[in-house]
Amino acid sequence: MDLRFVDYLIYIVASVALTIWVGDTLYRNGRPFLVNVFKEDGLANSVNHLLVVGFYLVNFGAAAILINTGDTPPTVTDMVKQTVTRIGVVLLILGFMHFNNLMILRAIRRRDRPMPPVNYNPYQPAPGS
Repeated sequence: MDLRFVDYLIYIVASVALTIWVGDTLYRNGRPFLVNVFKEDGLANSVNHLLVVGFYLVNFGAAAILINTGDTPPTVTDMVKQTVTRIGVVLLILGFMHFNNLMILRAIRRRDRPMPPVNYNPYQPAPGS
């Protein structure tokens, strides 16, 4: 059997499974956070759906581009090395996307909170107490 075909098959199955698993986990567990950020169930649900769709598009697109990296592996060891490297890049992209989404939502959440006074020090007792 052609090692390139086996390489592609393992890579596609692993990339799709990992992307769907992470996307589903983020969708289920991210909803309460989004409700807290946006203060509306409807808006939080809409943003949650849009984030997951964007997440899938970026990750499946990256996985599709990465499938063409590397040559036909001459041995099984080389095939495993190429496949694991590609899957590692997909995992890095998944992590990067998740981190960026959290930073953006954190910025939105911070923008809605009032700023503390200029001389505010949480470790110092308030004057007069």
